[in-house]
Amino acid sequence: MAPRLGVRAIGTHQDSRVATIDDQRISAAAWRMLALGVLAQAAGTLVVSTPAYLIPLLHLQEGIPLPQVGLLVAAPTVGLVLTLVAWGALADRVGERWVIAGGLALAAVLTALAAVVSGLVPTGILLLLAGGATGSCNAASGRVVVGWFPRRRRGLAMGIRQMSQPLGVAVAALVVPPLAAAGGIGLPLVVGAVATGVLAIACAVGITDPPRPARSASTVDANPYRRDRFLLRVHLVSVLLVVPQFTLSTFGLVWLIADLGWSATAAGVVVASAQFVGAGGRIVVGSMSDRFGRMRLLRLVAVAGVAGLLLLAAAGAAAWALPAAILLVLTTTISVADNGLAFTSVAEAAGPAWSGRALGIQNTGQFVAASAVAPGIGALIALVGYPLAFGLVAIAPLVALPLVPKQDVHAP
Repeated sequence: MAPRLGVRAIGTHQDSRVATIDDQRISAAAWRMLALGVLAQAAGTLVVSTPAYLIPLLHLQEGIPLPQVGLLVAAPTVGLVLTLVAWGALADRVGERWVIAGGLALAAVLTALAAVVSGLVPTGILLLLAGGATGSCNAASGRVVVGWFPRRRRGLAMGIRQMSQPLGVAVAALVVPPLAAAGGIGLPLVVGAVATGVLAIACAVGITDPPRPARSASTVDANPYRRDRFLLRVHLVSVLLVVPQFTLSTFGLVWLIADLGWSATAAGVVVASAQFVGAGGRIVVGSMSDRFGRMRLLRLVAVAGVAGLLLLAAAGAAAWALPAAILLVLTTTISVADNGLAFTSVAEAAGPAWSGRALGIQNTGQFVAASAVAPGIGALIALVGYPLAFGLVAIAPLVALPLVPKQDVHAP
């Protein structure tokens, strides 16, 4: 378990004043680590999400088939899948600061190269590598939050940390379509390269690895996957619940434009609004989980996900443009609410000696599913249309519901 912060042994009457000062100092440090973790993850998410918002340019204007465009969209996510566990293991071994900063610096270079090469294949290869580099933030920034915040505040802190993904997606939804219209696919990628480069420097300067308990043979060898099936069940639930999330974030924009007649700018505002509301929802759900339990709320999220997708499908089938947009915002908010709950639970159940690897495995499963969403759901939409496809996606949270563990688990 991560050390309790802001508490140290006191031996004289003067020490109580010192302890209060230390509490304030450590608390400020914790919030600084959280802010840097959020911004670092958001910059990485911007790079990974950018191809999804090139779909209107590549598919609607240049006529590239949707399944083929889906492969480009999936490329950076595939890179994440290939590197997440390795980044997590490296963070377990050497700490978080240089893993985050080094990965972001590498992502900046690769994304800048992707912005200047010609052809979808070279661009896709470089985006695959850049996505792998951004994976450094996923497990390592989660470890920073768990390490710097006590358990009774981790749900709130991790909820704030998890807002980084919808914020990154929101920025992509707002800036990528107009930039792509003005300068092709290269200009949005330059923005991603600049963002990751700036955050690489900021994290190298500002992040301090959290205190760690002494490593012993018993803690290092205590594989939490051999203790019970809690982690495996959370991983599987997260894989299922990520399908609606990536379906909506990948195809929500083009659905509003192609099926419901929204302009690209207006649709981008709707999708960005959904991501901002989703970011706030993660904070609320994370804070609630500190009081009511993470698994209890995870079950509620799964139920709400089924209902939201079915209503969204019905509104789309009826071609109700405004209600469909409102439901897109609500359903997207629901679809991202589980991430912080699952991420915090995995870190707490795995313990500090295993949390990097466990978080890497957690994200690997999610991004394997996400990699299949773009080409798979793209093909499904081409076959049955957007409304029915959204309705069929509701099967994923329905299957996840009985798999949610009954109680939270904390590492001994």
